[in-house]
Amino acid sequence: MSLSDPDRELVTDHLGREPTQAEQALFENLWSEHCAYRSSRPLLGAFETDGENVIVPPGDDAGVVAIPSEDGEDTYIAMGIESHNHPSYVDPFDGAATGVGGIVRDILSMGAYPIALTDSLYFGDFEREYPRYLFEGVVEGISHYGNSIGVPTVAGSVAFHDGYEGNPLVNVACVGLTDSDRLVTAEAQEPGNKLVLVGRETGRDGMGGASFASEDLAEDAETEDRPAVQVGDPYSEKLLIECNEQLIDEDLIESARDLGAAGLGGASSELVAKGGLGAAIELERVHQREPGMNGTEILLSESQERMVYEVRPDDVDRVSEIAERYDLQASLIGETTEDGIYHCTFEGETVVEADAEFLGEGAPMNDLDHVEPAQPERDLPELDLETAFETVVGSPNTASKRWVYRQYDHEVQVRTATPPGDDAAVLSIRKAEQGLAISAGADPNWTAAAPYEGARAVGLENATNIAAKGATPLAAVDCLNGGNPEKSDVYGGFKAIVDGLADICSTLETPVVGGNVSLYNDSVEGPIPPTPTLTMVGTKDGYDAPPMALSGDGTLLLVGGTDDEPALGGSELLAQLGGSDRFPELPADPAELIETIAKVADFESTLATHDVSHGGLAVTLAEMVSDDAGVDVTVESPIALFDEQPGRVVVETTDPEAVREAFDGVAPVQELGEATSDGTLSIAAGEASLAADAADVAELRGVIEEEL
Repeated sequence: MSLSDPDRELVTDHLGREPTQAEQALFENLWSEHCAYRSSRPLLGAFETDGENVIVPPGDDAGVVAIPSEDGEDTYIAMGIESHNHPSYVDPFDGAATGVGGIVRDILSMGAYPIALTDSLYFGDFEREYPRYLFEGVVEGISHYGNSIGVPTVAGSVAFHDGYEGNPLVNVACVGLTDSDRLVTAEAQEPGNKLVLVGRETGRDGMGGASFASEDLAEDAETEDRPAVQVGDPYSEKLLIECNEQLIDEDLIESARDLGAAGLGGASSELVAKGGLGAAIELERVHQREPGMNGTEILLSESQERMVYEVRPDDVDRVSEIAERYDLQASLIGETTEDGIYHCTFEGETVVEADAEFLGEGAPMNDLDHVEPAQPERDLPELDLETAFETVVGSPNTASKRWVYRQYDHEVQVRTATPPGDDAAVLSIRKAEQGLAISAGADPNWTAAAPYEGARAVGLENATNIAAKGATPLAAVDCLNGGNPEKSDVYGGFKAIVDGLADICSTLETPVVGGNVSLYNDSVEGPIPPTPTLTMVGTKDGYDAPPMALSGDGTLLLVGGTDDEPALGGSELLAQLGGSDRFPELPADPAELIETIAKVADFESTLATHDVSHGGLAVTLAEMVSDDAGVDVTVESPIALFDEQPGRVVVETTDPEAVREAFDGVAPVQELGEATSDGTLSIAAGEASLAADAADVAELRGVIEEEL
């Protein structure tokens, strides 16, 4: 990818001369879609990003929010999310692994210690060989990197859809802990401070990664684009985590930035531009691992495990000492200046001299046409209950993801109170004596069928996951994935998911404090479905939460949703059997609904909770039964079992009346039946019925583990 003619003309006019090779490459990367958000920034103003608990809004390496506290103690949560989609297609192991490393360093740059990861993964048809190869490689890369650095992967999602056949998605989020004394931002503070590069040596891997991520995947991408994929070293990252922690402890850092897209050029120019400053950098001072690197290569290499710090002049030696203690290299590469000019030299020759703000903010935005997505009509298949149940419960999309999360160390750091496999993970935040619930994911079936309503459903489902564990939403970060925005239908779908997700997060009063946009997820197979991955956190007093598994001793209630007729639009049933339908209605007051679900989840009489989402009530019940506990339930029709209306939870309770009272005037409460102790799933649906024991259900749900 090269600088377009209009962009080159704009740069030439601003500089008053032809750009140097290094300048052209730097503008090409920093003005790419991946860095400048040229097609998406005009839409992102729809998101509510402020709130009483927001400390650092979008625009930094990560967002920061305060955990509400009655005693005045300040505990901050740093949150960030990143996509590594194109790299994971070219090299699934390193592409996914370096995605983990990059988002962890975003958290480090805020002065936070990483405590949790989430991964939301999307692949082509599970029955096909190549998507399976990508799936296995990506999971291996995430587990290798996350386990090695000692950060637990606690939540996420996996979806299979034909639309990802030529372009998988790998969206990784990280959560960290900090406080007001330790908080650092990516905004340079004072002219005359020194710029110190800490971490691994710079090599030629990852060259042009930002521009590579800003164009469609070519048919030969796996071989031709391999140099654009970074190679990570998690053991260096672990050392960098601990080094960063000591630097923060000793108050040695004025500002910080992770070296990600566009490498040193991106990180250092953005750092000084945000502070209204400039920089003078000597590129030959950068520690290198390959001989003969030129200035452009040093500037734009995306070699991993590197941070750039703004440091007071008197503290440079101490920073170098600490880096050496952790077996990391530190290079004094330059200083901040007050003239606002980003100036780089290589062996005495000027290779970049440009206004820092123009580098980061000068790219013109795209004004693109969009076509509103069409609404589907009702065309339902013939429904045999037993066949439908086996098809949906045994689908890789709704099946157990144990094969994935058992490869992740979710217990490291000894915080995880509710592990992966439940609606949301719950971590203990000991300083605040609170639990932090984390949910992550999206559903391409929903947003392919109805992008706006489907994105609203994604937001509500993540909030419901958190509420089902007794927590209320605090904040979220999003990763907005789309195809080639120059196609009006693709851009129309992308615009719809932005508006839908912004709408529901605003309604839930949940600020979106950070995010990532990944466009041009398009290949010879066509564009991906518009995919709004969300990672949401919520808080609760303490960290005990009701389990998903039934106890076998209570009454089963279905709470939430609406009284509307069931609808199957976006459902796994239609994805498997064919057909179309309108998307289900969402509740009129989702904020009050979520608050009530959280309150009921913490009742002493509540024995188990589980949200209703992918696969509908049939999958929810299948996930709740075990050898020791079954269900005997009745619903009005088979369709009611496969409707995926979000905002609903199955509650096992010993006090149904207390639940009804809590939801009075808020949402419907339907009695489904009773939990049993025989381990059998028994369902009556109109004139049809089925029964399956826990072993049969487990066999259906074990399709991924069995196949792999």
